[in-house]
Amino acid sequence: MTGTVAEHDERIAARIEGTFAPLFALVDTWRSAVEEQFRSFAGQGTAPTAAALDPFMDALARPALSAPGGLVTGSGFVATPGVLADAPWHLAWWLREIHGLDRGDRGSVRRLDTVDDPESDQFRDYRQLEWWKVPERTGGRHVTGPYVDYLCTDDYTVTVTAPVAHEGRMVGVVGIDVHVSRLERAILPILRDAAGTGTVVNGSGRVVASNDSHRVTGTLLRGQDVQRALTIVRDEGGVGTSGGTRAVRCGDTTFALVLED
Repeated sequence: MTGTVAEHDERIAARIEGTFAPLFALVDTWRSAVEEQFRSFAGQGTAPTAAALDPFMDALARPALSAPGGLVTGSGFVATPGVLADAPWHLAWWLREIHGLDRGDRGSVRRLDTVDDPESDQFRDYRQLEWWKVPERTGGRHVTGPYVDYLCTDDYTVTVTAPVAHEGRMVGVVGIDVHVSRLERAILPILRDAAGTGTVVNGSGRVVASNDSHRVTGTLLRGQDVQRALTIVRDEGGVGTSGGTRAVRCGDTTFALVLED
Protein backbone atom coordinates (compact mmCIF):
# COMPACT_ATOMS: atom_id res chain seq x y z
CA MET A 1 0.00 0.00 0.00
CA THR A 2 1.45 3.36 -0.97
CA GLY A 3 1.84 6.18 1.52
CA THR A 4 -0.69 8.22 -0.46
CA VAL A 5 -3.35 5.49 -0.17
CA ALA A 6 -2.64 4.99 3.54
CA GLU A 7 -2.87 8.71 4.22
CA HIS A 8 -6.15 8.95 2.30
CA ASP A 9 -7.62 6.04 4.29
CA GLU A 10 -6.54 7.60 7.58
CA ARG A 11 -8.02 10.97 6.64
CA ILE A 12 -11.38 9.32 5.97
CA ALA A 13 -11.19 7.43 9.29
CA ALA A 14 -10.35 10.71 11.06
CA ARG A 15 -13.39 12.40 9.49
CA ILE A 16 -15.59 9.57 10.73
CA GLU A 17 -14.11 9.98 14.22
CA GLY A 18 -14.90 13.68 13.91
CA THR A 19 -18.58 12.81 13.58
CA PHE A 20 -18.43 11.43 17.11
CA ALA A 21 -16.23 14.14 18.65
CA PRO A 22 -19.14 16.48 19.55
CA LEU A 23 -21.01 13.55 21.13
CA PHE A 24 -17.97 12.58 23.20
CA ALA A 25 -17.49 16.19 24.31
CA LEU A 26 -21.16 16.45 25.31
CA VAL A 27 -21.07 13.25 27.37
CA ASP A 28 -17.83 14.30 29.07
CA THR A 29 -19.35 17.69 29.94
CA TRP A 30 -22.44 16.04 31.41
CA ARG A 31 -20.32 13.61 33.42
CA SER A 32 -18.40 16.50 34.99
CA ALA A 33 -21.62 18.41 35.70
CA VAL A 34 -23.35 15.47 37.40
CA GLU A 35 -20.23 14.67 39.42
CA GLU A 36 -20.26 18.27 40.61
CA GLN A 37 -23.89 17.84 41.67
CA PHE A 38 -22.95 14.82 43.78
CA ARG A 39 -20.14 16.82 45.39
CA SER A 40 -22.67 19.56 46.10
CA PHE A 41 -25.00 17.10 47.83
CA ALA A 42 -22.10 15.89 49.97
CA GLY A 43 -21.02 19.45 50.81
CA GLN A 44 -24.54 20.27 51.96
CA GLY A 45 -24.80 17.06 53.96
CA THR A 46 -27.85 15.93 51.97
CA ALA A 47 -28.50 12.62 50.25
CA PRO A 48 -28.69 12.63 46.43
CA THR A 49 -32.23 12.19 45.17
CA ALA A 50 -33.98 11.68 41.86
CA ALA A 51 -36.22 14.62 42.74
CA ALA A 52 -33.19 16.90 42.73
CA LEU A 53 -31.17 15.30 39.92
CA ASP A 54 -33.94 14.85 37.34
CA PRO A 55 -34.64 18.56 36.72
CA PHE A 56 -30.89 19.17 36.54
CA MET A 57 -30.40 16.37 34.00
CA ASP A 58 -33.45 17.48 32.04
CA ALA A 59 -31.90 20.92 31.64
CA LEU A 60 -28.66 19.35 30.40
CA ALA A 61 -30.25 16.89 27.99
CA ARG A 62 -33.04 18.92 26.43
CA PRO A 63 -30.96 21.35 24.28
CA ALA A 64 -29.18 18.50 22.45
CA LEU A 65 -32.50 16.74 21.85
CA SER A 66 -34.19 19.91 20.64
CA ALA A 67 -31.48 20.96 18.16
CA PRO A 68 -32.98 20.80 14.63
CA GLY A 69 -31.44 17.96 12.65
CA GLY A 70 -29.15 16.99 15.53
CA LEU A 71 -27.71 13.50 15.91
CA VAL A 72 -28.82 12.99 19.52
CA THR A 73 -32.09 11.04 19.76
CA GLY A 74 -31.97 10.08 23.45
CA SER A 75 -30.00 11.11 26.51
CA GLY A 76 -29.96 11.10 30.28
CA PHE A 77 -28.63 9.63 33.51
CA VAL A 78 -28.94 6.08 34.87
CA ALA A 79 -28.24 5.60 38.57
CA THR A 80 -26.37 2.83 40.31
CA PRO A 81 -29.03 0.95 42.34
CA GLY A 82 -29.25 2.26 45.89
CA VAL A 83 -27.43 5.56 45.26
CA LEU A 84 -30.53 7.77 45.22
CA ALA A 85 -32.42 8.04 48.50
CA ASP A 86 -35.86 8.24 46.87
CA ALA A 87 -35.37 5.82 43.95
CA PRO A 88 -33.60 2.47 44.52
CA TRP A 89 -33.59 1.92 40.72
CA HIS A 90 -33.65 4.93 38.44
CA LEU A 91 -33.34 5.55 34.69
CA ALA A 92 -33.91 9.21 33.81
CA TRP A 93 -33.94 9.35 30.02
CA TRP A 94 -35.39 11.78 27.49
CA LEU A 95 -36.22 11.14 23.82
CA ARG A 96 -36.45 13.30 20.73
CA GLU A 97 -39.88 12.93 19.13
CA ILE A 98 -39.31 11.60 15.60
CA HIS A 99 -41.71 10.86 12.75
CA GLY A 100 -41.86 7.36 11.28
CA LEU A 101 -39.93 6.28 8.22
CA ASP A 102 -38.84 9.76 7.21
CA ARG A 103 -37.12 10.20 10.59
CA GLY A 104 -38.11 13.86 10.67
CA ASP A 105 -38.13 15.76 13.96
CA ARG A 106 -41.41 16.54 15.63
CA GLY A 107 -39.72 19.39 17.50
CA SER A 108 -40.56 18.07 20.97
CA VAL A 109 -38.91 16.06 23.74
CA ARG A 110 -40.53 13.52 26.05
CA ARG A 111 -39.45 11.62 29.14
CA LEU A 112 -39.05 7.86 28.65
CA ASP A 113 -41.56 5.82 30.63
CA THR A 114 -39.59 3.29 32.67
CA VAL A 115 -40.37 0.34 34.95
CA ASP A 116 -38.28 0.72 38.10
CA ASP A 117 -39.88 -1.99 40.23
CA PRO A 118 -37.72 -5.17 40.26
CA GLU A 119 -40.84 -7.20 41.09
CA SER A 120 -42.54 -6.24 37.84
CA ASP A 121 -42.54 -8.65 34.88
CA GLN A 122 -41.57 -5.69 32.64
CA PHE A 123 -38.55 -4.73 34.76
CA ARG A 124 -35.12 -5.02 33.10
CA ASP A 125 -31.86 -4.92 35.04
CA TYR A 126 -29.86 -2.35 33.07
CA ARG A 127 -26.65 -3.41 34.84
CA GLN A 128 -26.55 -6.40 32.47
CA LEU A 129 -26.40 -4.21 29.35
CA GLU A 130 -23.14 -3.39 27.54
CA TRP A 131 -23.57 0.38 27.81
CA TRP A 132 -23.53 -0.06 31.61
CA LYS A 133 -21.16 -2.99 32.09
CA VAL A 134 -18.20 -1.69 30.09
CA PRO A 135 -17.96 1.77 31.73
CA GLU A 136 -18.42 0.09 35.10
CA ARG A 137 -15.52 -2.28 34.37
CA THR A 138 -13.15 0.15 32.67
CA GLY A 139 -14.00 3.47 34.28
CA GLY A 140 -13.98 5.03 30.81
CA ARG A 141 -16.30 6.20 28.08
CA HIS A 142 -17.75 3.49 25.81
CA VAL A 143 -19.59 3.25 22.48
CA THR A 144 -22.17 0.45 22.25
CA GLY A 145 -23.77 -0.68 19.02
CA PRO A 146 -25.24 -0.79 16.57
CA TYR A 147 -27.96 -2.74 18.40
CA VAL A 148 -31.75 -2.74 18.45
CA ASP A 149 -32.65 -0.65 21.48
CA TYR A 150 -35.66 -2.50 22.89
CA LEU A 151 -35.45 -0.48 26.10
CA CYS A 152 -36.08 2.91 24.45
CA THR A 153 -36.80 3.08 20.74
CA ASP A 154 -36.97 -0.39 19.12
CA ASP A 155 -34.61 0.98 16.47
CA TYR A 156 -30.97 0.41 15.50
CA THR A 157 -29.00 2.63 17.85
CA VAL A 158 -25.48 3.59 18.87
CA THR A 159 -25.11 4.58 22.54
CA VAL A 160 -22.26 6.58 24.07
CA THR A 161 -21.98 6.29 27.87
CA ALA A 162 -19.53 7.53 30.48
CA PRO A 163 -19.33 6.63 34.17
CA VAL A 164 -20.20 9.18 36.83
CA ALA A 165 -17.98 8.73 39.89
CA HIS A 166 -18.24 10.03 43.43
CA GLU A 167 -15.95 9.23 46.35
CA GLY A 168 -14.27 6.38 44.50
CA ARG A 169 -17.35 4.56 43.21
CA MET A 170 -19.52 4.66 40.11
CA VAL A 171 -22.85 6.26 40.99
CA GLY A 172 -24.29 5.94 37.50
CA VAL A 173 -23.71 6.70 33.84
CA VAL A 174 -24.61 9.60 31.59
CA GLY A 175 -25.26 8.81 27.97
CA ILE A 176 -26.46 9.64 24.49
CA ASP A 177 -28.43 7.57 21.97
CA VAL A 178 -28.08 8.11 18.23
CA HIS A 179 -30.36 6.36 15.73
CA VAL A 180 -28.16 4.67 13.14
CA SER A 181 -30.35 6.17 10.40
CA ARG A 182 -29.18 9.62 11.50
CA LEU A 183 -25.60 8.48 11.85
CA GLU A 184 -25.68 7.10 8.32
CA ARG A 185 -26.70 10.50 6.97
CA ALA A 186 -23.60 12.02 8.57
CA ILE A 187 -21.19 9.22 7.59
CA LEU A 188 -22.27 8.33 4.03
CA PRO A 189 -20.98 11.57 2.43
CA ILE A 190 -17.58 10.77 3.95
CA LEU A 191 -17.65 7.17 2.72
CA ARG A 192 -18.41 8.35 -0.82
CA ASP A 193 -14.88 9.80 -0.88
CA ALA A 194 -13.41 6.33 -0.28
CA ALA A 195 -11.66 4.51 -3.10
CA GLY A 196 -13.79 1.39 -3.58
CA THR A 197 -16.17 0.00 -1.00
CA GLY A 198 -16.03 1.68 2.40
CA THR A 199 -17.78 0.26 5.46
CA VAL A 200 -17.76 1.36 9.09
CA VAL A 201 -18.00 -1.56 11.52
CA ASN A 202 -18.01 -1.94 15.29
CA GLY A 203 -15.53 -3.97 17.32
CA SER A 204 -17.34 -7.19 16.45
CA GLY A 205 -17.34 -6.46 12.71
CA ARG A 206 -21.01 -5.50 12.51
CA VAL A 207 -21.97 -2.90 9.95
CA VAL A 208 -22.74 0.65 11.10
CA ALA A 209 -22.80 2.27 7.66
CA SER A 210 -21.52 1.49 4.16
CA ASN A 211 -21.40 3.04 0.72
CA ASP A 212 -22.52 -0.39 -0.53
CA SER A 213 -26.31 -0.49 -0.13
CA HIS A 214 -26.22 -4.30 0.10
CA ARG A 215 -24.42 -4.08 3.46
CA VAL A 216 -27.23 -3.70 5.94
CA THR A 217 -26.84 -2.16 9.39
CA GLY A 218 -26.23 -4.76 12.09
CA THR A 219 -25.09 -7.55 9.76
CA LEU A 220 -21.69 -9.14 10.29
CA LEU A 221 -19.06 -8.27 7.71
CA ARG A 222 -17.63 -11.63 6.67
CA GLY A 223 -14.64 -12.85 4.69
CA GLN A 224 -11.17 -14.00 5.70
CA ASP A 225 -9.43 -10.87 4.48
CA VAL A 226 -11.87 -8.63 6.35
CA GLN A 227 -11.50 -10.55 9.60
CA ARG A 228 -7.70 -10.68 9.33
CA ALA A 229 -7.46 -6.94 8.69
CA LEU A 230 -9.79 -6.19 11.63
CA THR A 231 -7.81 -8.52 13.91
CA ILE A 232 -4.61 -6.63 13.10
CA VAL A 233 -6.30 -3.32 13.92
CA ARG A 234 -7.73 -4.67 17.19
CA ASP A 235 -4.45 -6.25 18.30
CA GLU A 236 -1.90 -3.78 16.97
CA GLY A 237 -3.78 -0.58 16.12
CA GLY A 238 -2.98 1.49 13.07
CA VAL A 239 -3.82 -0.03 9.69
CA GLY A 240 -4.48 -3.72 9.01
CA THR A 241 -4.19 -5.18 5.52
CA SER A 242 -5.05 -8.57 4.06
CA GLY A 243 -5.37 -9.24 0.34
CA GLY A 244 -7.27 -6.33 -1.16
CA THR A 245 -8.80 -5.31 2.18
CA ARG A 246 -7.62 -2.54 4.49
CA ALA A 247 -8.93 -1.67 7.96
CA VAL A 248 -8.24 1.57 9.84
CA ARG A 249 -9.24 2.41 13.41
CA CYS A 250 -11.55 5.43 13.60
CA GLY A 251 -9.54 7.19 16.29
CA ASP A 252 -10.97 7.28 19.79
CA THR A 253 -14.02 5.14 18.99
CA THR A 254 -14.72 1.41 18.97
CA PHE A 255 -15.25 1.55 15.20
CA ALA A 256 -13.04 0.67 12.25
CA LEU A 257 -13.18 1.68 8.60
CA VAL A 258 -12.96 -1.30 6.21
CA LEU A 259 -11.92 -0.49 2.64
CA GLU A 260 -12.02 -2.93 -0.24
CA ASP A 261 -10.78 -2.36 -3.79
